[in-house]
Amino acid sequence: MIEIPGYEVVEHLSRSQTLDVYDVYSEARDCRCIAKTLRPDKLADQAARNRLLNEGRLLLRLAHPHIVRAYELIEEPDPVLILETLTGETVAHMIERSTRRLSSTDVAFLGMHLCSALAYLHSEGSLHLDVKPPNVIAAGGCAKLIDLSIASPPGPGRPGVGTRRYMAPEQERGDVLTEATDVYGVGATLHEAATGVRERNGSVRTHRPRLQREIADAIDAALDPEPACRPAVRELADALDAALGD
Repeated sequence: MIEIPGYEVVEHLSRSQTLDVYDVYSEARDCRCIAKTLRPDKLADQAARNRLLNEGRLLLRLAHPHIVRAYELIEEPDPVLILETLTGETVAHMIERSTRRLSSTDVAFLGMHLCSALAYLHSEGSLHLDVKPPNVIAAGGCAKLIDLSIASPPGPGRPGVGTRRYMAPEQERGDVLTEATDVYGVGATLHEAATGVRERNGSVRTHRPRLQREIADAIDAALDPEPACRPAVRELADALDAALGD
């Protein structure tokens, strides 16, 4: 079991291709936290090390109610990123376990929360580039964006970096990435949240005819194949807000 000075490891939570995630207790904060570390067999993977360090440095600069909060980044000898513990569940898990789809109102608020987080992130000079249901935690009517491991400034992309099912066309091709790339991720996330369907073909109303039209139109616009034709983040948020009325 890993040892982290100042933290007691409670439980190993998950393992990805390069990272281990632990539930830890912080002596200084007297609370539970989340620790992201490199897997033991990936300690020599410089690219994975840089991604974790970059995520930590970025998160420590950010403070937003809809983005997970970082408490500390331990850089040596091996990087460990300490994050707040979030209650609730991922939107992906919510979709899988629920026998009913999210209401139009819940879909709209989810989109507004994501847009709020992304508008702030973009103002700080970074794109998220992996907006998807597993990277959104929902609890008590509040959504928080997590996993900024591939976040980067706007500019040329690399083909296939991201999660294919939720990538914008320009992201798949490795073309120039802009704020519109994240808008597509929001659209893909809202489409799945509204319909429960992962594979998108046609309008969101193809899979959910009774979804409020204004919300469906906003989601469809966010999923336009052409980046220039998608609404800006704030325009998408305003459209969802207007759909809610009073």
